[in-house]
Amino acid sequence: MKKGIAASKGYAIGKVFIYEEKEIIINDEKVTDTSNEINKLQEAVNLCREQLEKIKLKTIENVGEDEAAVFEAHMLILDDPEFLGAVETEIKNNHTNAMKAVEVVSKQLIMMFEAIDDAYLRERAADIRDISKRMIANLAGHTIGLEVEEDNTIIVAHDLTPSDTAQLDRSKVKGFITNIGGRTSHSAIMARTLEIPAVVGLGDITTYVKDGDIVIVDGIEGIAIINPDEQTKKLYIEKIATYEEEKEQLKRLIDVSIVTKEGREIEVSGNIGKPEDVAQVIANGGDGIGLFRTEFLYMDRESAPTEEEQFEAYKYVLEEMKGKRVVIRTLDIGGDKTLPYLPLPKEMNPFLGYRAIRLCLEQKELFKVQLRALLRASVYGRLAVMFPMISGIEEFNQAKAIVEECKRELEIEGLAYSNAIEWGIMIEIPAAAVMAEELAKEVDFFSIGTNDLIQYTLAADRMSEKVSYLYNPMHPAVLKLIKMTIDGAHKHGKWVGMCGEMAGDEMAIPTLFEYGLDEFSMSATSILSAKKILLNQ
Repeated sequence: MKKGIAASKGYAIGKVFIYEEKEIIINDEKVTDTSNEINKLQEAVNLCREQLEKIKLKTIENVGEDEAAVFEAHMLILDDPEFLGAVETEIKNNHTNAMKAVEVVSKQLIMMFEAIDDAYLRERAADIRDISKRMIANLAGHTIGLEVEEDNTIIVAHDLTPSDTAQLDRSKVKGFITNIGGRTSHSAIMARTLEIPAVVGLGDITTYVKDGDIVIVDGIEGIAIINPDEQTKKLYIEKIATYEEEKEQLKRLIDVSIVTKEGREIEVSGNIGKPEDVAQVIANGGDGIGLFRTEFLYMDRESAPTEEEQFEAYKYVLEEMKGKRVVIRTLDIGGDKTLPYLPLPKEMNPFLGYRAIRLCLEQKELFKVQLRALLRASVYGRLAVMFPMISGIEEFNQAKAIVEECKRELEIEGLAYSNAIEWGIMIEIPAAAVMAEELAKEVDFFSIGTNDLIQYTLAADRMSEKVSYLYNPMHPAVLKLIKMTIDGAHKHGKWVGMCGEMAGDEMAIPTLFEYGLDEFSMSATSILSAKKILLNQ
Protein backbone atom coordinates (compact mmCIF):
# COMPACT_ATOMS: atom_id res chain seq x y z
CA MET A 1 0.00 0.00 0.00
CA LYS A 2 1.27 3.49 -0.92
CA LYS A 3 0.02 6.74 0.64
CA GLY A 4 -0.41 9.90 -1.46
CA ILE A 5 -2.81 12.82 -1.89
CA ALA A 6 -6.52 12.18 -2.52
CA ALA A 7 -7.01 14.28 -5.67
CA SER A 8 -10.40 13.00 -6.83
CA LYS A 9 -12.93 11.11 -4.71
CA GLY A 10 -14.08 7.57 -5.38
CA TYR A 11 -12.80 4.02 -5.60
CA ALA A 12 -11.56 2.00 -8.56
CA ILE A 13 -10.12 -1.45 -9.18
CA GLY A 14 -8.31 -2.14 -12.42
CA LYS A 15 -5.31 -3.30 -14.38
CA VAL A 16 -2.19 -1.13 -14.51
CA PHE A 17 -1.23 0.65 -17.70
CA ILE A 18 2.08 2.46 -17.21
CA TYR A 19 2.12 5.62 -19.28
CA GLU A 20 5.65 6.61 -20.16
CA GLU A 21 6.43 9.37 -22.57
CA LYS A 22 9.00 8.72 -25.28
CA GLU A 23 12.24 10.36 -24.26
CA ILE A 24 13.31 13.13 -26.60
CA ILE A 25 17.02 13.87 -26.64
CA ILE A 26 17.59 17.62 -26.74
CA ASN A 27 21.16 18.50 -27.66
CA ASP A 28 23.09 21.76 -27.34
CA GLU A 29 23.94 21.90 -31.04
CA LYS A 30 24.24 25.45 -32.36
CA VAL A 31 22.61 26.50 -35.64
CA THR A 32 23.93 28.87 -38.27
CA ASP A 33 20.66 29.47 -40.14
CA THR A 34 18.59 31.05 -37.37
CA SER A 35 15.82 32.13 -39.79
CA ASN A 36 15.26 28.51 -40.81
CA GLU A 37 15.17 27.48 -37.12
CA ILE A 38 12.55 30.14 -36.36
CA ASN A 39 10.48 28.84 -39.31
CA LYS A 40 10.66 25.33 -37.79
CA LEU A 41 9.51 26.80 -34.49
CA GLN A 42 6.54 28.51 -36.15
CA GLU A 43 5.52 25.27 -37.92
CA ALA A 44 5.60 23.43 -34.59
CA VAL A 45 3.51 26.20 -32.98
CA ASN A 46 0.92 25.99 -35.78
CA LEU A 47 0.73 22.20 -35.36
CA CYS A 48 0.28 22.69 -31.59
CA ARG A 49 -2.66 24.99 -32.32
CA GLU A 50 -4.35 22.38 -34.53
CA GLN A 51 -3.82 19.65 -31.91
CA LEU A 52 -5.12 21.81 -29.06
CA GLU A 53 -8.21 22.81 -31.04
CA LYS A 54 -9.05 19.11 -31.52
CA ILE A 55 -8.46 18.36 -27.82
CA LYS A 56 -10.58 21.37 -26.84
CA LEU A 57 -13.50 20.19 -28.98
CA LYS A 58 -13.23 16.67 -27.54
CA THR A 59 -13.16 18.11 -24.01
CA ILE A 60 -16.26 20.23 -24.66
CA GLU A 61 -18.05 17.12 -25.96
CA ASN A 62 -16.98 14.79 -23.14
CA VAL A 63 -16.60 17.08 -20.13
CA GLY A 64 -17.90 20.59 -20.74
CA GLU A 65 -16.94 24.08 -21.86
CA ASP A 66 -15.57 25.19 -18.48
CA GLU A 67 -12.97 22.41 -18.43
CA ALA A 68 -12.02 23.09 -22.05
CA ALA A 69 -10.91 26.58 -21.00
CA VAL A 70 -7.51 25.23 -19.98
CA PHE A 71 -6.74 24.59 -23.65
CA GLU A 72 -7.74 28.14 -24.50
CA ALA A 73 -5.12 29.14 -21.91
CA HIS A 74 -2.59 26.90 -23.65
CA MET A 75 -3.35 28.57 -26.98
CA LEU A 76 -2.88 31.97 -25.31
CA ILE A 77 0.59 30.83 -24.25
CA LEU A 78 1.30 29.98 -27.89
CA ASP A 79 0.20 33.51 -28.83
CA ASP A 80 2.10 35.16 -25.97
CA PRO A 81 4.73 37.43 -27.56
CA GLU A 82 6.78 37.30 -24.34
CA PHE A 83 7.02 33.50 -24.41
CA LEU A 84 7.54 33.01 -28.14
CA GLY A 85 9.54 36.21 -28.37
CA ALA A 86 11.92 34.92 -25.70
CA VAL A 87 12.32 31.62 -27.59
CA GLU A 88 13.03 33.44 -30.86
CA THR A 89 15.51 35.76 -29.11
CA GLU A 90 17.31 32.73 -27.69
CA ILE A 91 17.61 31.29 -31.21
CA LYS A 92 18.73 34.58 -32.80
CA ASN A 93 21.16 35.80 -30.16
CA ASN A 94 22.71 32.50 -29.07
CA HIS A 95 22.20 30.40 -32.23
CA THR A 96 20.39 27.85 -30.03
CA ASN A 97 18.44 25.13 -31.85
CA ALA A 98 14.64 25.44 -31.55
CA MET A 99 14.12 22.47 -29.21
CA LYS A 100 16.79 23.66 -26.81
CA ALA A 101 15.48 27.25 -26.98
CA VAL A 102 11.96 26.10 -26.00
CA GLU A 103 13.45 24.06 -23.15
CA VAL A 104 15.57 26.98 -21.86
CA VAL A 105 12.73 29.55 -21.88
CA SER A 106 10.07 27.18 -20.51
CA LYS A 107 12.34 26.11 -17.63
CA GLN A 108 12.79 29.75 -16.62
CA LEU A 109 9.01 30.33 -16.62
CA ILE A 110 8.30 27.08 -14.79
CA MET A 111 10.78 27.99 -12.04
CA MET A 112 9.13 31.39 -11.69
CA PHE A 113 5.62 29.93 -11.34
CA GLU A 114 6.70 27.15 -8.98
CA ALA A 115 8.19 29.73 -6.61
CA ILE A 116 4.80 31.43 -6.16
CA ASP A 117 3.08 30.84 -2.82
CA ASP A 118 -0.35 30.26 -4.26
CA ALA A 119 -1.40 26.69 -4.98
CA TYR A 120 -3.51 27.58 -8.01
CA LEU A 121 -0.87 29.81 -9.59
CA ARG A 122 1.96 27.43 -8.77
CA GLU A 123 0.15 24.66 -10.61
CA ARG A 124 0.04 26.90 -13.70
CA ALA A 125 3.63 25.82 -14.18
CA ALA A 126 1.99 22.63 -15.48
CA ASP A 127 0.45 24.64 -18.34
CA ILE A 128 3.87 25.88 -19.43
CA ARG A 129 5.32 22.38 -19.05
CA ASP A 130 2.49 20.86 -21.09
CA ILE A 131 2.68 23.31 -23.98
CA SER A 132 6.51 23.30 -24.15
CA LYS A 133 6.52 19.50 -24.17
CA ARG A 134 4.05 19.53 -27.05
CA MET A 135 6.17 22.05 -28.97
CA ILE A 136 9.35 19.99 -28.46
CA ALA A 137 7.57 16.77 -29.50
CA ASN A 138 6.33 18.45 -32.68
CA LEU A 139 9.82 19.79 -33.42
CA ALA A 140 11.18 16.25 -32.97
CA GLY A 141 8.45 14.76 -35.15
CA HIS A 142 7.02 12.65 -32.32
CA THR A 143 3.33 11.94 -31.79
CA ILE A 144 1.97 12.56 -28.32
CA GLY A 145 -1.18 11.25 -26.70
CA LEU A 146 -2.59 8.68 -24.32
CA GLU A 147 -4.38 5.74 -25.99
CA VAL A 148 -5.98 3.08 -23.78
CA GLU A 149 -7.18 -0.18 -25.33
CA GLU A 150 -8.41 -2.29 -22.37
CA ASP A 151 -11.44 -1.86 -20.11
CA ASN A 152 -10.99 -1.35 -16.34
CA THR A 153 -7.62 0.37 -16.76
CA ILE A 154 -5.76 2.27 -14.06
CA ILE A 155 -3.28 4.76 -15.52
CA VAL A 156 0.03 4.92 -13.65
CA ALA A 157 2.33 7.80 -14.62
CA HIS A 158 4.98 10.13 -13.30
CA ASP A 159 2.50 12.92 -14.00
CA LEU A 160 -0.46 13.59 -16.28
CA THR A 161 -0.83 16.83 -18.19
CA PRO A 162 -4.20 18.52 -18.75
CA SER A 163 -4.05 17.26 -22.35
CA ASP A 164 -3.52 13.67 -21.16
CA THR A 165 -6.38 13.84 -18.66
CA ALA A 166 -8.81 15.50 -21.07
CA GLN A 167 -8.35 12.66 -23.54
CA LEU A 168 -8.98 9.85 -21.04
CA ASP A 169 -11.70 7.47 -22.23
CA ARG A 170 -14.01 7.20 -19.22
CA SER A 171 -15.50 3.93 -20.51
CA LYS A 172 -12.04 2.30 -20.20
CA VAL A 173 -10.07 4.35 -17.63
CA LYS A 174 -11.38 3.82 -14.10
CA GLY A 175 -8.75 5.80 -12.20
CA PHE A 176 -5.20 7.12 -12.20
CA ILE A 177 -2.25 7.41 -9.84
CA THR A 178 0.89 9.54 -10.26
CA ASN A 179 4.28 10.14 -8.68
CA ILE A 180 3.78 13.91 -8.41
CA GLY A 181 0.92 16.44 -8.36
CA GLY A 182 -1.49 18.10 -5.97
CA ARG A 183 -5.19 18.75 -5.49
CA THR A 184 -5.03 22.03 -7.41
CA SER A 185 -3.27 20.65 -10.50
CA HIS A 186 -5.31 20.76 -13.71
CA SER A 187 -5.21 16.97 -14.00
CA ALA A 188 -6.72 16.66 -10.50
CA ILE A 189 -9.39 19.27 -11.28
CA MET A 190 -10.20 17.49 -14.54
CA ALA A 191 -10.36 14.11 -12.76
CA ARG A 192 -12.87 15.51 -10.26
CA THR A 193 -15.00 16.85 -13.10
CA LEU A 194 -14.81 13.54 -14.97
CA GLU A 195 -15.48 11.81 -11.62
CA ILE A 196 -12.47 9.54 -12.10
CA PRO A 197 -10.86 8.50 -8.78
CA ALA A 198 -7.27 9.74 -8.55
CA VAL A 199 -4.40 9.65 -6.08
CA VAL A 200 -1.37 11.85 -6.79
CA GLY A 201 1.93 12.64 -5.10
CA LEU A 202 2.76 8.97 -4.48
CA GLY A 203 6.48 9.63 -4.89
CA ASP A 204 7.72 6.65 -6.85
CA ILE A 205 4.66 4.55 -7.64
CA THR A 206 5.91 3.97 -11.21
CA THR A 207 8.78 1.88 -9.81
CA TYR A 208 6.46 -0.23 -7.64
CA VAL A 209 4.12 -1.50 -10.32
CA LYS A 210 4.33 -3.07 -13.76
CA ASP A 211 1.89 -3.36 -16.65
CA GLY A 212 -0.87 -5.86 -15.85
CA ASP A 213 -0.70 -5.54 -12.06
CA ILE A 214 -4.03 -5.08 -10.29
CA VAL A 215 -4.34 -1.82 -8.34
CA ILE A 216 -7.02 -0.38 -6.07
CA VAL A 217 -7.28 3.43 -6.19
CA ASP A 218 -8.76 4.82 -2.98
CA GLY A 219 -9.52 8.48 -3.75
CA ILE A 220 -11.05 8.96 -0.29
CA GLU A 221 -8.06 7.99 1.85
CA GLY A 222 -5.47 8.86 -0.81
CA ILE A 223 -3.94 5.38 -1.05
CA ALA A 224 -3.05 2.87 -3.76
CA ILE A 225 -3.11 -0.87 -2.99
CA ILE A 226 -0.99 -2.98 -5.35
CA ASN A 227 -2.06 -6.56 -6.17
CA PRO A 228 -4.61 -6.81 -3.31
CA ASP A 229 -5.74 -10.16 -1.92
CA GLU A 230 -9.27 -11.42 -2.60
CA GLN A 231 -10.61 -10.24 0.75
CA THR A 232 -9.38 -6.66 0.12
CA LYS A 233 -10.82 -6.72 -3.41
CA LYS A 234 -14.17 -7.86 -2.05
CA LEU A 235 -14.12 -5.07 0.56
CA TYR A 236 -13.50 -2.43 -2.13
CA ILE A 237 -16.16 -3.83 -4.45
CA GLU A 238 -18.60 -3.24 -1.58
CA LYS A 239 -17.15 0.25 -1.01
CA ILE A 240 -17.66 1.11 -4.70
CA ALA A 241 -21.32 0.04 -4.55
CA THR A 242 -21.90 2.02 -1.34
CA TYR A 243 -20.13 5.09 -2.73
CA GLU A 244 -22.20 5.11 -5.93
CA GLU A 245 -25.39 4.78 -3.88
CA GLU A 246 -24.33 7.67 -1.62
CA LYS A 247 -23.57 9.85 -4.65
CA GLU A 248 -27.11 9.36 -5.93
CA GLN A 249 -28.53 10.15 -2.50
CA LEU A 250 -26.46 13.35 -2.27
CA LYS A 251 -28.18 14.69 -5.40
CA ARG A 252 -31.38 14.88 -3.36
CA LEU A 253 -29.73 17.66 -1.33
CA ILE A 254 -29.30 20.02 -4.30
CA ASP A 255 -32.38 22.06 -3.38
CA VAL A 256 -32.19 21.46 0.37
CA SER A 257 -31.53 24.43 2.68
CA ILE A 258 -29.66 24.01 5.96
CA VAL A 259 -31.64 25.24 8.95
CA THR A 260 -30.58 24.32 12.49
CA LYS A 261 -32.96 23.08 15.19
CA GLU A 262 -32.84 26.61 16.62
CA GLY A 263 -33.95 28.03 13.27
CA ARG A 264 -30.55 29.40 12.23
CA GLU A 265 -29.99 29.35 8.47
CA ILE A 266 -26.57 28.25 7.22
CA GLU A 267 -25.40 28.95 3.68
CA VAL A 268 -23.25 26.46 1.76
CA SER A 269 -21.71 28.42 -1.09
CA GLY A 270 -19.12 27.95 -3.79
CA ASN A 271 -15.73 29.49 -4.58
CA ILE A 272 -15.09 30.53 -8.18
CA GLY A 273 -12.16 31.91 -10.16
CA LYS A 274 -13.91 32.92 -13.36
CA PRO A 275 -17.51 33.70 -14.36
CA GLU A 276 -18.08 30.36 -16.10
CA ASP A 277 -17.41 28.48 -12.83
CA VAL A 278 -20.79 29.65 -11.54
CA ALA A 279 -22.55 26.88 -13.52
CA GLN A 280 -20.96 24.15 -11.41
CA VAL A 281 -21.91 25.91 -8.17
CA ILE A 282 -25.54 26.06 -9.32
CA ALA A 283 -25.48 22.42 -10.49
CA ASN A 284 -24.29 21.35 -7.02
CA GLY A 285 -26.95 23.30 -5.14
CA GLY A 286 -24.81 26.19 -3.92
CA ASP A 287 -26.63 28.78 -1.81
CA GLY A 288 -24.49 31.54 -3.29
CA ILE A 289 -20.94 32.50 -4.22
CA GLY A 290 -18.79 32.88 -1.11
CA LEU A 291 -15.63 33.88 -2.97
CA PHE A 292 -15.09 35.20 -6.48
CA ARG A 293 -11.30 35.47 -6.87
CA THR A 294 -11.17 38.44 -9.24
CA GLU A 295 -7.38 38.26 -9.76
CA PHE A 296 -7.97 35.64 -12.46
CA LEU A 297 -9.60 38.35 -14.58
CA TYR A 298 -6.26 40.17 -14.52
CA MET A 299 -4.01 37.25 -15.43
CA ASP A 300 -2.81 35.76 -18.74
CA ARG A 301 -3.07 39.09 -20.51
CA GLU A 302 -0.90 42.06 -21.46
CA SER A 303 -2.94 44.80 -19.75
CA ALA A 304 -5.45 45.15 -16.92
CA PRO A 305 -9.10 44.35 -17.69
CA THR A 306 -11.17 47.42 -18.51
CA GLU A 307 -14.09 48.63 -16.44
CA GLU A 308 -16.47 47.32 -19.09
CA GLU A 309 -14.87 43.86 -19.15
CA GLN A 310 -15.09 43.59 -15.37
CA PHE A 311 -18.63 44.97 -15.30
CA GLU A 312 -19.77 42.26 -17.73
CA ALA A 313 -18.07 39.51 -15.68
CA TYR A 314 -19.60 40.62 -12.37
CA LYS A 315 -23.01 41.23 -13.95
CA TYR A 316 -23.02 37.73 -15.46
CA VAL A 317 -22.35 36.04 -12.10
CA LEU A 318 -24.91 38.15 -10.25
CA GLU A 319 -27.59 37.45 -12.84
CA GLU A 320 -26.84 33.73 -12.93
CA MET A 321 -27.19 33.48 -9.14
CA LYS A 322 -30.72 34.96 -9.35
CA GLY A 323 -30.79 36.94 -6.12
CA LYS A 324 -28.50 34.65 -4.10
CA ARG A 325 -25.61 36.43 -2.43
CA VAL A 326 -22.38 36.80 -4.42
CA VAL A 327 -19.25 37.72 -2.43
CA ILE A 328 -16.61 39.27 -4.69
CA ARG A 329 -13.09 39.79 -3.39
CA THR A 330 -11.27 42.84 -4.69
CA LEU A 331 -7.95 42.37 -6.44
CA ASP A 332 -5.65 40.13 -4.37
CA ILE A 333 -2.36 40.42 -6.21
CA GLY A 334 1.19 41.43 -5.46
CA GLY A 335 4.27 40.04 -3.79
CA ASP A 336 3.92 36.36 -4.62
CA LYS A 337 1.39 36.86 -7.45
CA THR A 338 2.65 39.21 -10.14
CA LEU A 339 1.24 40.72 -13.32
CA PRO A 340 3.44 41.46 -16.35
CA TYR A 341 1.97 44.96 -16.73
CA LEU A 342 2.27 45.90 -13.05
CA PRO A 343 5.92 46.21 -12.00
CA LEU A 344 6.36 45.52 -8.29
CA PRO A 345 9.39 45.88 -6.02
CA LYS A 346 11.42 42.79 -5.13
CA GLU A 347 10.87 41.92 -1.46
CA MET A 348 12.64 39.67 1.01
CA ASN A 349 9.28 38.38 2.28
CA PRO A 350 6.57 39.07 -0.30
CA PHE A 351 3.90 37.13 1.62
CA LEU A 352 4.00 39.83 4.30
CA GLY A 353 4.63 42.66 1.90
CA TYR A 354 3.13 44.88 -0.77
CA ARG A 355 0.02 42.99 -1.84
CA ALA A 356 -3.78 42.86 -1.90
CA ILE A 357 -5.44 45.90 -0.26
CA ARG A 358 -2.04 47.46 0.47
CA LEU A 359 -1.29 47.54 -3.25
CA CYS A 360 -4.80 48.67 -4.23
CA LEU A 361 -4.80 51.64 -1.86
CA GLU A 362 -1.60 52.87 -3.48
CA GLN A 363 -2.52 51.89 -7.07
CA LYS A 364 -5.69 53.95 -6.70
CA GLU A 365 -6.64 54.23 -10.39
CA LEU A 366 -6.36 50.46 -10.89
CA PHE A 367 -8.53 49.97 -7.78
CA LYS A 368 -11.14 52.52 -8.90
CA VAL A 369 -11.67 50.73 -12.23
CA GLN A 370 -12.62 47.59 -10.32
CA LEU A 371 -14.78 49.40 -7.76
CA ARG A 372 -16.71 51.27 -10.45
CA ALA A 373 -17.37 47.98 -12.28
CA LEU A 374 -18.57 46.37 -9.03
CA LEU A 375 -20.85 49.30 -8.20
CA ARG A 376 -22.39 49.30 -11.68
CA ALA A 377 -22.95 45.53 -11.59
CA SER A 378 -24.57 45.68 -8.14
CA VAL A 379 -28.00 46.53 -9.58
CA TYR A 380 -28.16 43.05 -11.18
CA GLY A 381 -28.15 40.95 -8.00
CA ARG A 382 -27.25 40.64 -4.33
CA LEU A 383 -23.65 41.82 -4.09
CA ALA A 384 -21.23 41.66 -1.19
CA VAL A 385 -17.70 43.03 -1.64
CA MET A 386 -14.78 42.10 0.59
CA PHE A 387 -11.32 43.59 0.90
CA PRO A 388 -8.41 41.14 1.39
CA MET A 389 -5.41 41.36 3.72
CA ILE A 390 -7.01 43.87 6.10
CA SER A 391 -4.99 44.29 9.30
CA GLY A 392 -6.93 47.15 10.91
CA ILE A 393 -9.83 49.56 10.58
CA GLU A 394 -7.70 52.27 8.91
CA GLU A 395 -7.30 50.23 5.72
CA PHE A 396 -11.03 49.44 5.59
CA ASN A 397 -11.91 53.13 6.01
CA GLN A 398 -9.43 54.14 3.29
CA ALA A 399 -10.96 51.59 0.91
CA LYS A 400 -14.50 52.79 1.73
CA ALA A 401 -13.43 56.40 1.08
CA ILE A 402 -12.38 55.40 -2.45
CA VAL A 403 -15.72 53.60 -2.86
CA GLU A 404 -17.53 56.84 -1.96
CA GLU A 405 -15.41 58.69 -4.51
CA CYS A 406 -16.46 56.19 -7.19
CA LYS A 407 -20.11 56.54 -6.21
CA ARG A 408 -19.95 60.31 -6.69
CA GLU A 409 -18.38 59.87 -10.13
CA LEU A 410 -21.11 57.43 -11.20
CA GLU A 411 -23.83 59.78 -9.97
CA ILE A 412 -22.39 62.63 -12.06
CA GLU A 413 -22.27 60.28 -15.08
CA GLY A 414 -25.86 59.15 -14.47
CA LEU A 415 -24.88 55.50 -13.89
CA ALA A 416 -26.87 53.48 -11.35
CA TYR A 417 -25.59 51.43 -8.42
CA SER A 418 -27.28 49.65 -5.52
CA ASN A 419 -27.32 51.01 -1.98
CA ALA A 420 -27.77 47.47 -0.62
CA ILE A 421 -24.18 46.28 -1.20
CA GLU A 422 -22.59 44.64 1.84
CA TRP A 423 -18.98 45.71 2.51
CA GLY A 424 -16.79 43.28 4.42
CA ILE A 425 -13.25 42.13 5.00
CA MET A 426 -11.27 38.90 4.86
CA ILE A 427 -9.95 37.77 8.21
CA GLU A 428 -6.61 36.24 7.26
CA ILE A 429 -4.18 38.23 9.41
CA PRO A 430 -4.16 37.18 13.09
CA ALA A 431 -4.30 40.85 14.15
CA ALA A 432 -7.69 41.19 12.43
CA ALA A 433 -9.01 38.11 14.24
CA VAL A 434 -7.84 39.47 17.60
CA MET A 435 -9.54 42.81 16.82
CA ALA A 436 -12.69 41.20 15.38
CA GLU A 437 -15.07 42.70 17.92
CA GLU A 438 -13.87 46.25 17.17
CA LEU A 439 -13.81 45.68 13.40
CA ALA A 440 -17.33 44.24 13.47
CA LYS A 441 -18.69 47.65 14.49
CA GLU A 442 -17.63 49.06 11.10
CA VAL A 443 -18.09 46.25 8.55
CA ASP A 444 -21.13 44.34 7.27
CA PHE A 445 -19.52 40.89 7.39
CA PHE A 446 -16.34 38.86 7.79
CA SER A 447 -15.04 36.05 5.56
CA ILE A 448 -12.30 33.96 7.15
CA GLY A 449 -9.48 33.11 4.75
CA THR A 450 -8.03 30.12 6.59
CA ASN A 451 -5.30 29.32 4.05
CA ASP A 452 -3.31 32.41 5.07
CA LEU A 453 -4.66 32.68 8.63
CA ILE A 454 -3.25 29.24 9.47
CA GLN A 455 0.18 29.84 7.99
CA TYR A 456 0.49 33.29 9.55
CA THR A 457 -0.63 32.03 12.96
CA LEU A 458 1.69 29.01 12.99
CA ALA A 459 4.56 30.62 11.04
CA ALA A 460 4.44 27.58 8.77
CA ASP A 461 4.54 28.04 4.99
CA ARG A 462 1.78 25.78 3.70
CA MET A 463 3.77 25.16 0.51
CA SER A 464 6.94 24.02 2.27
CA GLU A 465 7.37 20.25 2.46
CA LYS A 466 9.84 20.66 5.32
CA VAL A 467 7.31 22.35 7.65
CA SER A 468 4.04 20.99 6.21
CA TYR A 469 3.60 18.89 9.38
CA LEU A 470 3.10 22.16 11.30
CA TYR A 471 0.32 23.40 9.01
CA ASN A 472 -2.67 22.22 11.04
CA PRO A 473 -6.16 23.74 10.57
CA MET A 474 -7.29 22.20 13.86
CA HIS A 475 -4.45 23.69 15.92
CA PRO A 476 -5.93 25.15 19.15
CA ALA A 477 -4.50 28.61 18.36
CA VAL A 478 -6.14 28.64 14.92
CA LEU A 479 -9.46 27.46 16.34
CA LYS A 480 -9.30 30.11 19.06
CA LEU A 481 -8.84 32.88 16.45
CA ILE A 482 -11.74 31.53 14.37
CA LYS A 483 -14.05 31.42 17.39
CA MET A 484 -12.93 34.91 18.42
CA THR A 485 -13.81 36.17 14.94
CA ILE A 486 -17.26 34.58 14.93
CA ASP A 487 -18.09 35.71 18.47
CA GLY A 488 -16.89 39.25 17.76
CA ALA A 489 -19.06 39.53 14.66
CA HIS A 490 -22.15 38.04 16.26
CA LYS A 491 -21.88 40.43 19.19
CA HIS A 492 -22.66 43.23 16.71
CA GLY A 493 -25.16 41.29 14.61
CA LYS A 494 -22.82 40.67 11.66
CA TRP A 495 -22.54 37.40 9.72
CA VAL A 496 -19.36 35.38 9.21
CA GLY A 497 -18.36 33.19 6.28
CA MET A 498 -15.30 31.08 5.60
CA CYS A 499 -13.79 30.76 2.13
CA GLY A 500 -10.54 28.92 2.86
CA GLU A 501 -9.99 25.19 2.26
CA MET A 502 -11.01 24.50 5.86
CA ALA A 503 -14.65 25.35 5.05
CA GLY A 504 -14.94 22.19 2.95
CA ASP A 505 -12.89 20.00 5.31
CA GLU A 506 -15.17 17.21 6.48
CA MET A 507 -13.21 16.92 9.74
CA ALA A 508 -13.52 20.65 10.50
CA ILE A 509 -17.16 21.28 9.52
CA PRO A 510 -18.73 20.01 12.82
CA THR A 511 -16.43 22.27 14.89
CA LEU A 512 -17.14 25.30 12.68
CA PHE A 513 -20.87 24.58 12.95
CA GLU A 514 -20.57 24.43 16.73
CA TYR A 515 -18.76 27.81 16.71
CA GLY A 516 -21.71 29.35 14.85
CA LEU A 517 -20.21 29.91 11.37
CA ASP A 518 -22.95 31.35 9.14
CA GLU A 519 -21.59 30.54 5.69
CA PHE A 520 -19.31 27.77 4.42
CA SER A 521 -17.81 28.41 0.99
CA MET A 522 -15.84 25.78 -0.93
CA SER A 523 -15.17 24.18 -4.31
CA ALA A 524 -18.42 23.25 -6.04
CA THR A 525 -17.75 19.50 -5.86
CA SER A 526 -17.65 19.63 -2.02
CA ILE A 527 -21.00 21.41 -1.54
CA LEU A 528 -23.31 18.39 -1.35
CA SER A 529 -21.00 16.46 1.01
CA ALA A 530 -20.83 19.52 3.28
CA LYS A 531 -24.63 19.83 3.26
CA LYS A 532 -24.93 16.20 4.33
CA ILE A 533 -22.57 16.73 7.28
CA LEU A 534 -24.36 19.92 8.35
CA LEU A 535 -27.77 18.24 8.21
CA ASN A 536 -26.52 15.65 10.70
CA GLN A 537 -25.32 18.21 13.27
